[in-house]
Amino acid sequence: MKLIFEKSVAGRKAIEFDTEVPLVNGILDEGMRRTKLGLPEVSEIDVIRHYTALSRRNFCVDNGFYPLGSCTMKYNPKINEDMSRLSGFNMLHPLNLDNQGALQLMHELSSDLCEITGLSAFTLQPAAGAHGELTGLMIIRKYFSGKNRTKIVTPDSSHGTNPASATMCGFTTVTIKSNSHGLVDLEELKANLDPSVAAVMLTIPNTLGLFEKDILEISKIVHDNGSLLYMDGANMNALLGIARPGDMGVDVMHINLHKTFATPHGCGGPGAGPVGVKEFLKDYLPNPGIDLDGGVYGFIDHPKSIGKVRAFYGNFGVMVKAYTYIKSIGGSGLREVTENAVLNANYMKEMLKKDFDLAHDTVCKHEFVLSDTGMPNGVTTNDIAKRLLDYGYHPPTIYFPLIVHGAIMIEPNETESKDTMDEFISVMKKIKQEAVSDPDLVKSAPNTTVVKKLDAVKAAREPVLKFVL
Repeated sequence: MKLIFEKSVAGRKAIEFDTEVPLVNGILDEGMRRTKLGLPEVSEIDVIRHYTALSRRNFCVDNGFYPLGSCTMKYNPKINEDMSRLSGFNMLHPLNLDNQGALQLMHELSSDLCEITGLSAFTLQPAAGAHGELTGLMIIRKYFSGKNRTKIVTPDSSHGTNPASATMCGFTTVTIKSNSHGLVDLEELKANLDPSVAAVMLTIPNTLGLFEKDILEISKIVHDNGSLLYMDGANMNALLGIARPGDMGVDVMHINLHKTFATPHGCGGPGAGPVGVKEFLKDYLPNPGIDLDGGVYGFIDHPKSIGKVRAFYGNFGVMVKAYTYIKSIGGSGLREVTENAVLNANYMKEMLKKDFDLAHDTVCKHEFVLSDTGMPNGVTTNDIAKRLLDYGYHPPTIYFPLIVHGAIMIEPNETESKDTMDEFISVMKKIKQEAVSDPDLVKSAPNTTVVKKLDAVKAAREPVLKFVL
């Protein structure tokens, strides 16, 4: 048997060499066995204190405010966690195909999502929002099979995953510019529609936090061209209980269970990005679907299905949390979620626009975008974000959307109190004052964290892509 080892000496380039490992009847030769492990002698209490100290350095929504624009880092009620940890759910084997409780939950969750969005059918398989986009685009591609519909039109205010997903699915992406109000330019849209356009992908509300007020006209223009309307529903936190995409003419959309319905999605997951469609696209959904027949839940195959897009049936734990969230607050509760999310965002926008440049001074939905335009003494958006760390805040999304110079995207969501928002507003104003009186303090931030300011340019140009001992 040969093993490949890598090592680096005094910073030299890693080298590779083959080593023959002697085996006797499949067992490692005695002479090759290590006699001492070489592990340090550390007491249990020292180990516990070490890892507890590390855990306290971790920032999470349970111990601080996440003003993370376009990502809805809302508080996750602990009842959701309790339900997902019920033994009947968390000990369920994914090959147990006949578990009626799990199938009932998935079937009812799909029905709830249909009611919330105004669409006809959902698949729960996609693992996250971008995976949902890809699934939706695969459905569109198969629907137009043989009809030479090869283009996807996206506004420059859409999520960046939209053109990426379209490209992965084999489409050519056409990006259209927004108008002066940050919304879809109808003339630009018309000019870029032709018989080769399969769909228009809209993020609603868009990344500026603005609702497309001309959505009904946009829908008519798109459908008159024989194209489909796709909605990136990652920002449904701003629409719950008030507006339904299906009623706006949306044909396909994904929705993020891990943002809209409580489960925080930081640190890479887990997520869930169900895809909903209108009735005429139902047969193209991934297999299997779930149906209720004679009081028994079971699987069904869609006759024109794009096939399976996820191992088993999706991230079930996230589904349990979303189901619990929806059932516990009900329809009127969902509307209240949106009302408070929109109220909080507009409150913070009005309080901060006196000190920071506001990309679009109009009523926003769930988020708003500031910029570093006009900041004194050359202080940048990156400096502001790093300085927020000194005050114990996770920075908001920065430098996105790209159509705003030095963008600072802020979303308070509905779970934050006025006191929390006022404290954050006060810190932002203080940083603005520091930019005037002591700009070096802001530019050198973070000053109080364990890891100080990193060389982002060097990291981008000289990335270390593997760890070598």
